[in-house]
Amino acid sequence: MNDTMLHVGKRAIIITNPDKILFPKSGITKLEMVEYYQRIAPVMVPHLKNRPISMQRFPEGIGHEGFFQKDASDYFPSWIKRVEVEKGDTSKVVSHVLCNDAATLVYLASQAVITPHIWLSTVNRLNYPDRIIFDFDPSGKDFSQVCKAAKLFKAFLEELGLAPFVMTTGSRGLHVNIPIKRELLFDDVRQIARDIAAVMVKQYPKLLTLEVRKEKRKGKIFVDYLRNAWAQTAVAPYAMRAREKAPIATPLGWKEVNSSLTPQKYNLSNIFKRISRIGDPWEDIDQYAKSVKRVGKELESLKY
Repeated sequence: MNDTMLHVGKRAIIITNPDKILFPKSGITKLEMVEYYQRIAPVMVPHLKNRPISMQRFPEGIGHEGFFQKDASDYFPSWIKRVEVEKGDTSKVVSHVLCNDAATLVYLASQAVITPHIWLSTVNRLNYPDRIIFDFDPSGKDFSQVCKAAKLFKAFLEELGLAPFVMTTGSRGLHVNIPIKRELLFDDVRQIARDIAAVMVKQYPKLLTLEVRKEKRKGKIFVDYLRNAWAQTAVAPYAMRAREKAPIATPLGWKEVNSSLTPQKYNLSNIFKRISRIGDPWEDIDQYAKSVKRVGKELESLKY
């Protein structure tokens, strides 16, 4: 297991234990994961840029329990950008990594960060989110119900004048991601997200639920709006997931949300073929940011 050196831009990054198998059944090695992130960087980094990262690491591979790490380790090289964020009401500060270039993404992968998770706001206005996220989580194995729920949300969000985008999570569900103008604080945006979810649950009570506890969902799709809060994170677009075959959280066009879709459809073996064919459906997502101030008022009348 000789170390391997990769040159990424101006940086030389040493990959220790490159032959270590991180995905035991699929046989995917650490070097293969690192090379994935090196290759995907041009498409992925714009979605990470200037957003604090939470790192999901699996040093022993996905057969062992991983862990989340928010603070940059002391040994991380000085060229990796960081942002210091106060931790709640305490005097403690969390030094989050900013993944603003390919070298940082590759370095994190070299540290067995299989899945980067990102904030819904950027460093220049951390208190003001520029995304709303809904996570549609199936209670059973019927993914077609998840697709149905996401498409119903799409129609309602467009009625509200918003521009929803969709991606597979690479795990079990779908994320609907809405770019918004940075005008409101997290608490206000979270309330709007909750109101949108409440209206939809009221309209489709047999399909959707806001019940957090799995045993109370009765087979319905859980509409998780809870990520829309300060310091919460969501899986980054094009992040690899810690599951066999290395599924990828993949941005989609809405036409792809159909009967042939599965949450782990795209993985290490087919993601680049897809990108070479259709590119990145989220490439210009920021250009669709809309104001949600007016939306909050409209929802008040619909809620009850």
